[in-house]
Amino acid sequence: MADRARRRATYDDVLAAPAHVVAEILHGVLHTSPRPAPAHALAASRLGGELSPPFSRGRGGPGGWWILDEPELHFRSGDIVVPDVGGWRVEAMPALPETAYFEAVPDWICEVLSPSRAATDRAEKMPIYADAGVAHAWLVDPLLRTLEVFRRVETRWLLLGTFQGEAMVRAEPFDAVELELASLWASATPPRT
Repeated sequence: MADRARRRATYDDVLAAPAHVVAEILHGVLHTSPRPAPAHALAASRLGGELSPPFSRGRGGPGGWWILDEPELHFRSGDIVVPDVGGWRVEAMPALPETAYFEAVPDWICEVLSPSRAATDRAEKMPIYADAGVAHAWLVDPLLRTLEVFRRVETRWLLLGTFQGEAMVRAEPFDAVELELASLWASATPPRT
């Protein structure tokens, strides 16, 4: 009974959250989490860095995508989620919005898992993404050094593959280029210039 009487969180609650946390609304409840740990931040940054040249800029790949770090997504359900990386095909979102958030459903999201948030990312956010119509999702675990690749089929996720370690991967929807998983992990050294 107490849960039903609880006030649904609003965007004002997200805006009122301290600047040092990520604030999201999942099923009407405000969730806050600290900024990512270094291994998490590195994996997300490097993934965006690997995908952006061939897909956002068309260098060595087909182009035609917006690839963004931590986009704030506002879904019709009232859920407000912040994946670690998100992507839209340019034909689905020809221009970036004027707002600080996105109402257009991304074609792809990636969550980088951390021990404190992995259960929430899997059990709460993944179903929200599927219900909203996100077509592809990746779960990256920098501690286990794994990549799980999903495609939405109807309203559920189909696991297409799990890759680990230093594998070279072609994964939907970015299978036009090969991704070196080793580049995402904290033990990988920055490239020399």
